[in-house]
Amino acid sequence: MASDPAPVDVLLVGFGWTGAIMGEVLTAAGLNVLALERGGWRDTPNDFAVTFDQDELRYYWRHRLFQNVAHETLTFRNRGDQVALPMRRLGSFLPGAGVGGGGIHWNGQVWRFLPSDFVARSHNVGRYGAAAVPETMTIQDYGITYAELETYYDRFEYLCGVSGKAGNLGGKVQAGGNPFEGPRSRDYPNPPLAMTYGPTLFAEAAARVGFHPFPHPAANMSRAYTNPLGLQLGPCTYCGFCEKFGCGNYSKASPQTTILPILLSRPNFALRTGCEVVKVELSADRKHATGVTYVDETGATIFQAANIVVLSAYILENVRLMLLSGIGTPYDPRTGAGVIGRNYAYQITSSVNVFYDDKLINPFIGAGSLGMIVDDFNGDNFDHSGKGFIGGGYLGVVNTGARPIESHPTPDKTPKWGSAWKKAVAGNYLKTVSIATHGAVMSHRGNYLDLDPTYTDALGRPMLRMTFDFTDNEHRMSDFLTERASDAAKAMGGREIKANKRSGSYDIVPYQTTHNTGGAIMGTDPKTSAINRYLQSWDVPNVFVPGANAFPQNAGYNPMGTVGALTYWCAEAIANHYVKSPGPLVQA
Repeated sequence: MASDPAPVDVLLVGFGWTGAIMGEVLTAAGLNVLALERGGWRDTPNDFAVTFDQDELRYYWRHRLFQNVAHETLTFRNRGDQVALPMRRLGSFLPGAGVGGGGIHWNGQVWRFLPSDFVARSHNVGRYGAAAVPETMTIQDYGITYAELETYYDRFEYLCGVSGKAGNLGGKVQAGGNPFEGPRSRDYPNPPLAMTYGPTLFAEAAARVGFHPFPHPAANMSRAYTNPLGLQLGPCTYCGFCEKFGCGNYSKASPQTTILPILLSRPNFALRTGCEVVKVELSADRKHATGVTYVDETGATIFQAANIVVLSAYILENVRLMLLSGIGTPYDPRTGAGVIGRNYAYQITSSVNVFYDDKLINPFIGAGSLGMIVDDFNGDNFDHSGKGFIGGGYLGVVNTGARPIESHPTPDKTPKWGSAWKKAVAGNYLKTVSIATHGAVMSHRGNYLDLDPTYTDALGRPMLRMTFDFTDNEHRMSDFLTERASDAAKAMGGREIKANKRSGSYDIVPYQTTHNTGGAIMGTDPKTSAINRYLQSWDVPNVFVPGANAFPQNAGYNPMGTVGALTYWCAEAIANHYVKSPGPLVQA
C-alpha cells in the first residue's frame, strides 16, 4: 500500500453539498483541505449544457448522475426476520455520484425544520403525555435548537439565493408567507418564483377551505443573483428539468454554481476524483483517526494522513464507513444497545389528482421548487389529540415539470396498458393537477442500518443492509394528510379526483424521495447517539459526520436546508473551537 507523505489538516470523504460547505469554511479559516470523491469530475458547461441536458432517457431512466449499483449498492428487507437482497436497480431513492453529488440533481427545495422538530421527544411527551411516544418509537431531541441554527439557515439560504417569502420575521407573522415557520432574522434573498396555473388553482382552493397557502422556498432563481461568495446565478427559464437533472442555465443552486469556483482558486484546497475511501484508519487505542485508506482510479491502495477526517458523503455511505472502520458501537435492534445504524428513517408520500375538462394546466412548464404549499398539518402545527399518531407533513402543488416519459396521470378505472390507456394519457396530460403530500417518518426500534453478512461490493467489503418499513404511526399520519389534500382537491372544482394513498409495506422499487436520514444521529447521550451536538464522533473526536445521517428522526420537510445549516454549524465549531483545542467539544 502506498502512503502519501504529506498529511493534511482536514480530509473530506465525499464532495457534495456538505463537502463543498466544509471545504469553503475551513479553507477560509486557513486550514489545508483535501477532498476525496469516488465519482468523476462534473461541471456545468461540460456536463449540463442546455444542448443536451434536457434528456429524460439519459439522466433519469439511464441514471447518468446517480450511483452505479453494479459497483456499489445495498441490501434491503422490511423486517429483521427476512433475508435482505441486493438492490439491483435504483428506485425509491437516487444517491448522486461525482463532484456535486445529489446537489446536482436535487430540486432546490430549501426548508427550515420547525422549532418543535428539534425537540420531537420532549415536545410531544410534554404536550400529549408519555403514551404518545411508545417504547418501540426511538425518537430523540437533537441536542440543538432552532434558535441556535437560525443564523446558519440564513447563511445557506443566501449562499443558494433562495426565492421565497418570509412568514415570520423576528416573531411577527408576515402576510403571504408561511405563518407556521420559526422566526427568521430577514427575508429570503430573492422574491418567489412566478407561479403557474396549477399551483395557483390549488392555492385559491386551499384558502377557501381555511388553509394558509404560501410559495415554496426555492433554490431556483426568480431573478439574477450574486451570492455572498461573488458567484452569479441566472434567472430560471422554467424548462421543467430540475429534478434528477443538472442545470445548464446556472439557475439552480448547486456546489458547482455557488461554491466550487471560489474553492478551486484557493491554494490550500485540493480535490481528487476517482478515489473511493474504504476505511478510516484509527490509532492503536482506537480513539484517534490517523487518516483514511482509499483506492484510486488506477486500483492502487493509498493511505492519506489527516489531522481531521470529515465524513461528507451521502448518509448511507457515512454510516457504512463508520461500521467498516469500527467507529462507535453497532446498533443491536434486539437489545436497543449501540448507536451506529440506529434510528434510520425515510419519508412517506401520497398524492391526489384533480382532472379537468375545461382547464389547460401546461404542466411541462416547471421548476424544481415551483409551487404553492400548505403547512397547516406539518409537525405539531395542529392538535394531534386522539388521532393515533404524531408527526405531520406539508401538502401542495409543486410543478417540477411533467416530463413526458415519467408523467402520465390517468383517472380511476383506466386500463394499465393498451389503446384505452394511451387515449387516457393523451386526454388528461394537459388537464391534470397533482396535489402531493410529504410526510415525516418517526424512528422506530426495528428500522436500522447494519452490514450485510452475505453480500459484498466490488472491493470485497460488506454491503450496507437496510431494514425498514412504515409503521401504523406513519400510515395513520399519511392517511390524514391525504384526506386534507382531498379537501383542497374537492374545492378545486375538477371533473373528478383520484386519491393515491400510501398503503402496505414500504417498497424500495418505485421512486419516492432521496431523503434517507439517520443511522449516525446527533444527541446529548453517547449511549443513544453517534455524534454530539457539533456532529463530532463521541468515540473518535477528530472525526466529524455532517449530513442527514445526524437526524434522530425525519421531519415533514425536505432535508437539505437543515443539512446545510448543520454543516455550517459543524464547520464553524471545527474552525473556531476544535482547531484551537483538539479534543471532545462536549464532555460525555
